[in-house]
Amino acid sequence: MKRSEFLKQLALISTGTLILPRFSYKTDSPFRELRNGVGTFSMRGGTIGWYAGGDSIAVVDSQYEDTASQFLNGITDYGDGTGLTLINSHHHGDHTSGNPIFRDAGYRIVAHEEVPRLQQQSVGDGANAVTAQETYSESLDIDLGHEQIRLRYHGRAHTSGDSVIRFNNANNIHMGDLVFNRLYPFIDIDGGASIAGWIELLETVANGADSDTIFIFGHGNPEFGVTGDYSDLLHMRDFLTKVLEHTQEGIDAGKSREEITEVHSFDEFPDFVSPSDFLSLPRNLNAAYRDLTENSD
Repeated sequence: MKRSEFLKQLALISTGTLILPRFSYKTDSPFRELRNGVGTFSMRGGTIGWYAGGDSIAVVDSQYEDTASQFLNGITDYGDGTGLTLINSHHHGDHTSGNPIFRDAGYRIVAHEEVPRLQQQSVGDGANAVTAQETYSESLDIDLGHEQIRLRYHGRAHTSGDSVIRFNNANNIHMGDLVFNRLYPFIDIDGGASIAGWIELLETVANGADSDTIFIFGHGNPEFGVTGDYSDLLHMRDFLTKVLEHTQEGIDAGKSREEITEVHSFDEFPDFVSPSDFLSLPRNLNAAYRDLTENSD
């Protein structure tokens, strides 16, 4: 892929106009109940997580305008509360392009304080993104009566504004794009990503979970799905560690960027797949090269 095409696709994924391939998860409905009022919704874009109980509905991520409308039409089968909250896990368009639909439906929008800035930056001058009305810096608790949600910021990782969202009573954790389950991830260096920070975050969150914790992932290889347990976080950690080590070893050996990034798979991770040329191991290694050579912290 030429650099001009790469930059074009980077802009498209940031704004949400790049449509990633839709995987089939062998289900008749995009809605899936997990437990205690928490579930997932999978169509296009990042996996939506939701809670419906009492007089409250809380949603993590909004996908695109058309799928957001389908979600709002379907969630009434699970709850019809008047306390409405939308949480943006981070700024990328496949997780936030449905924000206008949720806003118009009366949802308050919440995110880490970096997210509105990055959203507006991604759409550019002359366009106005629908961003969070309420932001936080380190942590935020949302009391929904029968469920308590905690948003936690662990520092730069996939971007500089990722939230880990925990449904405390249900013991479910939405990771946003902090886990691409057995997919080559998008490492958004221009959006503030830190691979070392990402590795540390995954280990911290995994160590804070137990064997009963159900995790929700932003994207997933259909053979593995968009839910899992803490071992999936550690697998993602190990993959990112390999990416960083391979790149550093190449730099130390005096190899060029082209030599370092010409690898298309790691023998240790045969289950990782590439949904597009943009999301591939060479792109991950290119991001790691930039991370190690451009970032000093």
